[in-house]
Amino acid sequence: MSKTAISIIFIVIISFLGINSLFTMNERQQGLVLQFGEPKRVIQDSGLHVKLPVIQNTIKYDKRILEYDLPIEEVIAVDKKRMLIDSFTRFKITDPLEFYKTVGTESNVRNRLNSNVISSLRRVVGRVTLDELLSEDRSKIMEDIKMEVNNEASRFGIEIVDVRIRRADLPEANSQAIYERMISERVREAKEFRAKGAETAQKIRAEADKEKTVILAEATKKGEILRGEGESEAVDVYANAFKKDPDFYSFYRSMQAYGNVLGEEGTTMILSPDSEFLEFFNNSKGLN
Repeated sequence: MSKTAISIIFIVIISFLGINSLFTMNERQQGLVLQFGEPKRVIQDSGLHVKLPVIQNTIKYDKRILEYDLPIEEVIAVDKKRMLIDSFTRFKITDPLEFYKTVGTESNVRNRLNSNVISSLRRVVGRVTLDELLSEDRSKIMEDIKMEVNNEASRFGIEIVDVRIRRADLPEANSQAIYERMISERVREAKEFRAKGAETAQKIRAEADKEKTVILAEATKKGEILRGEGESEAVDVYANAFKKDPDFYSFYRSMQAYGNVLGEEGTTMILSPDSEFLEFFNNSKGLN
């Protein structure tokens, strides 16, 4: 074999070994250097790093906060209310070496988180009521779940950053019963409002009728007083007129009586000739 061929082979081998002895970590990564599967070094700094070629290899993990959607789980609150909890958790790998030793991969840690978070969720939610879970106390409940899960998760080399409930729904059967109870409650409230409204309306009408009766009575009273005063005045006027000319007044009143009695309908009357009613028809009794 020529020296040129040997040089080329040597250069290829050196290049291969050089390439396999170098690796990079970006700012989003951390990892381990393994030798025949055994961890030799933890790498948490970004940049170019060196390892032994061929006999050593690297495994990389994400430094960023990772999110895991938990399956919807049915839990029972302390007040015996069943709920369907839709939740998720956020975590990050803080110790790559411990992480590698205990779970190895992200898929494995997600399976562990699934059981741990759901167990903590059941325990913590089992100590509170449905109303507390749906109130402002939910943040404290989530913090309690996070602390419980962190106690278990720390041995996997991870830290639980957050545990959150997206939704807390009642099962379909419970929801239907609650909706029906809500409808019944609203119908009952509507009936109460209508009854109170009818009672108020009746009171208003009774008060208005009372005021109407009082006003009409007052008006009638004033009308009778005015009518009496008018008649009294009329009597005084007639009396004064009678005193001034009794004969003319007697004649005038008789003419009014004739007009009212005889009229234009041809009324027939049978009277004695010396009747006082016919005194002005008697020539011997006329006005002077």
